[in-house]
Order: sequence, then structure tokens, then C-alpha cells
Amino acid sequence: MTGANAMIPRAASVDRIRRETGDTFTLHVAGADGAELPGFAPGQFSMLYAFGVGEAPISISGDPGDTRGLVYTIRSVGLLTAKLVSLKRGQAIGVRGPFGRGWPVEQAVGRDILLVAGGIGLAPLRPVIYHVLAHRADYGQAILLYGARTPNDILYAKEVASWQRRGFQALVTVDQADLDWTGSVGVVTRLLARVRLDPANTVAMSCGPEVMMRAVARELGGAGMGHDHIYLSMERNMKCAVGNCGHCQFGPDFLCKDGPVLPYAHLRRRMSLREI
Repeated sequence: MTGANAMIPRAASVDRIRRETGDTFTLHVAGADGAELPGFAPGQFSMLYAFGVGEAPISISGDPGDTRGLVYTIRSVGLLTAKLVSLKRGQAIGVRGPFGRGWPVEQAVGRDILLVAGGIGLAPLRPVIYHVLAHRADYGQAILLYGARTPNDILYAKEVASWQRRGFQALVTVDQADLDWTGSVGVVTRLLARVRLDPANTVAMSCGPEVMMRAVARELGGAGMGHDHIYLSMERNMKCAVGNCGHCQFGPDFLCKDGPVLPYAHLRRRMSLREI
């Protein structure tokens, strides 16, 4: 979305909100008065505006094939996000976008798909899962490796089980287990040893804490995967979302329009430098 209209929020309203974990919620948004909201590509984000508080960039976490509205998974960590997740059904919200460069789902056709997510980083990857399941014959094996802090912090727990039944291999690990947890414990990169990959025929997509994504990219590169087939979703402070304000500059790129998804081959050198 570009031009002057990109700075004007569309009128929308809350359809419903579902609690995912203790501090994370999924917000379903519909167009005001039945108007249709714009479509999006997996990996893009919107600027969500809470009237009287401000706006923030939030990744779209819904199904790109569903035209009934837009879906966002939000962690309540401050005044603005707390306001967004406290809205009631029918209350007004502003939406700008979608913005940014998304995941390379078209370039990955005919290849295996590896998704590696940490924490709320699963939310921007969920549209990829929906897309691959809707076009399952277009891809080879599909694998999700997901790491959360504790079992109670696992996003979309019921959906993960349904994805597995529909042909998406999913492995989950936690940093800290409880007495009921019988799964893996440890960082998400440890799960790589449990999957069989053909590095030459795999496209990897990763979203989560930057330290995690660096580790994932190093592990995959060390296993023989080309850096141009490893894609990361980068996060910086975004304000305008159209590349004018410079808040999200990362070296020569403005992540709001040149990213947030970029190949590791493009990012590798900068990700090794401090204070960028």
C-alpha cells in the first residue's frame, strides 16, 4: 500500500477477541459497516490504531484465503497493546496497510518448507501454514519447529495438533517444562537434529527473537542450505510504515517497505554487527 491513502486508517471494528495465553490475544477485525478489508500476503503487517492512544505495527496472523476480515495475534506489553486487546465487540479500530514484503511462498513452490518460530514469532508464520495447507500439492514436506517459554505460552496449541493431522509435521519445545509436559525441553535449534532435510531443496522461514534467528540461520547454513533460501522476519520500531520516517532503518533497508522478510544472504553481515 503506497501513496497518500497509506497514511489514512481505514475504519474497522472488532469482531471478536480470543485469549491465547496469559498475555497474548488474537483479535479478529472486520470492515466498518460491512466494508471489505484489503487482502494480504503471508508475512505482511498492518498498523493498528487505537483511538485516543496511538498505533502500532502488528503482523497479520490469519488465513490469507479468508476474505471476511483480518486477524492479529497481540501480546499485551504496554499501553497501546493493552488497549487493543481490551476492546469489545463492535468497538471502532483503525487499520492501515497491509505493508511490507512477505514470505516467499510462491518462490518455494515445488520445494520443502521449513518454518522455525520462537514465542509470538509463530503468529507471522501462521498465514504460511494456512497457505501451504490450502495448496498442499504444490509443496514437498512441510515442517514446523516451534519454541515457547513454557507449555502455557504455546500459541495455537489446538491448531498445532490439527496442522499435524493435515500433513504439517510440527515439533514443539519449551525452555521450562512443568510436571505435565512430556515433550522436548531446550532451545528450538535442538529440534533441527530431529528432522530430515534436503538442504538443496528446502526453503526456510524463521521468525522470533533475533538471537534465535541468527542461531537458526547459522545452523542451516552449516548444514548446507544456501543463505538465499533462508528468510528471516526482522523487527525494528516502525512509525510511518511507508519508508519516510526512518525509524525502522536497518543498514540500507527500511524494514517497513523493504522487509520485514528478507533473505539471510542479504542480512548476514549486518546481523553480526552491534547496534544496528
